[in-house]
Amino acid sequence: MLRASMKTRTIIAFALIVIGIAALSYEGVRWTTREKVIDAGPLQVSAERWHSIPVPPFVGVLVLVGGVVLLFTGRKSV
Repeated sequence: MLRASMKTRTIIAFALIVIGIAALSYEGVRWTTREKVIDAGPLQVSAERWHSIPVPPFVGVLVLVGGVVLLFTGRKSV
């Protein structure tokens, strides 16, 4: 039972580390959507709009540090 929770803890720690590195690398999430601007019979005009959710660098650092701390506090000293 203890071994299973340690493995889960290690997986979560590695996931946090990867998410932290990705947050520092990309600095946010960006995507595009297409919207119809004019739709008058056979004439159709569409435009692409950019949307973004910025992620401050300190959030990436916090997630990364949290993953490292979780990884090293979960180990038993022998």
